[in-house]
Amino acid sequence: MQDLTLVVMAAGMGSRFGGLKQLQAVDDDGNFLLDYSIYDAIKAGFTKVVLVIKEELLSDFKNTVGKRLDNKIKVEYAFQRLEDIPLNDESILKMREKPWGTSQAIYCSHKYVNGSFAVINADDFYGFKAFKEVADFLKNDKQDYNYVAIPYEYSKTASECGSVKRGVCKIIDGKLKKIIECSIKKDDDKIIATPLDGRESFEIKENTLVSMNMFGFKNDFYELLEKQIEEYFKQDKETILNNEILLPLCLEKNLDNNKIIINCKPVNSEWIGMTYKEDLPLVNKKIANLKEEGSYPKHLWE
Repeated sequence: MQDLTLVVMAAGMGSRFGGLKQLQAVDDDGNFLLDYSIYDAIKAGFTKVVLVIKEELLSDFKNTVGKRLDNKIKVEYAFQRLEDIPLNDESILKMREKPWGTSQAIYCSHKYVNGSFAVINADDFYGFKAFKEVADFLKNDKQDYNYVAIPYEYSKTASECGSVKRGVCKIIDGKLKKIIECSIKKDDDKIIATPLDGRESFEIKENTLVSMNMFGFKNDFYELLEKQIEEYFKQDKETILNNEILLPLCLEKNLDNNKIIINCKPVNSEWIGMTYKEDLPLVNKKIANLKEEGSYPKHLWE
């Protein structure tokens, strides 16, 4: 029997946060935002979790969230390693330190996923409605290369402490047509999105829908990731070393050639996340409020 799997990208370096956001406690019991996502995923019907992490952090994850998940859901650990790429030039590996990007992170999970799967960031809180929407879609839709995305209004995902990275979405008739990974910041009374691939900056609105890397995919998506990764390493060495293999670029290319369909399902859920250390007090307060109103138990895993 195939699992409905939650793939969690948890190998980020947290450079702007100043540490590992994915292992940052957000309540008095030491739970992470990741715990709340997995709690919601179990409630929505997911039967397995794959945590994509740095290999050196395995014990940290096993002794915290891994231990808390004992007897609650199946858990696997996939490592995002620099060498897990189709590359013949060993010198490039010696010149690179940071991970190759979100597409490689997801691809590293393929050995542990035997059916449809959702993708999320470890350091974002999406809300139960989002997980239910993805789970229901993946359980009921059988069409190949037909996927689902959960976008959020930009204003719900902004940080008061500085710029953020978001995938700006163009949606027509409920279908995602384009997604542009951008650095977004307020400039006086305007919100300016600057594409990470060098394209010209543009203005967005408070209610512009953006991607927080929550998607539902069929297993056939892995072949598209593999093709993207192979094409990336056919470029010149400077480009390879200074860029990343980004999920939005894979989606954009396959949307442009009509290879895939991505159904957009915006949900009226509160998104919670932390780009900067200064965001943490507000995150703690929002989690406490959700517990007080009864959305989550006082002690999450009891």
